[in-house]
Amino acid sequence: MIAAMTTKEALAREMIERVADKWTMLVLDALEPGPQRFTRIRDLVGDVSQKMLTKTLRQLERDGLVTRTVYPVVPPHVEYELTKLGLDLAESFCGVWKWAEKHSGKVLEARVKFDLRSAGARAPHARARPPLKSRP
Repeated sequence: MIAAMTTKEALAREMIERVADKWTMLVLDALEPGPQRFTRIRDLVGDVSQKMLTKTLRQLERDGLVTRTVYPVVPPHVEYELTKLGLDLAESFCGVWKWAEKHSGKVLEARVKFDLRSAGARAPHARARPPLKSRP
């Protein structure tokens, strides 16, 4: 039987799910140097839809990780910036990012070895089957 989670544990789980999201990590990285406009964030993140970036920024704002500042000018000027809480989280991800960069070669090597083993394991089975005989 699974023990009931406390509200604190449930929130922690939800936050881990959110911050482990690909787009969240990339947005945090884009905002770490300082305030950015939406289009600049999109350029820095790359290959993200406007809808997904808007959703991600709103979630980060709701969680207190990002502030959204609207300047009263025409056309509207909006900037996003990490809060102290967001900066703290971004710094935590910095270690993961550095680990990924440092070990990317080893991970790629492991993937190639795995793929070769997997392909080799499948190949004999494929060749061991007799050809289908056609019926008259």
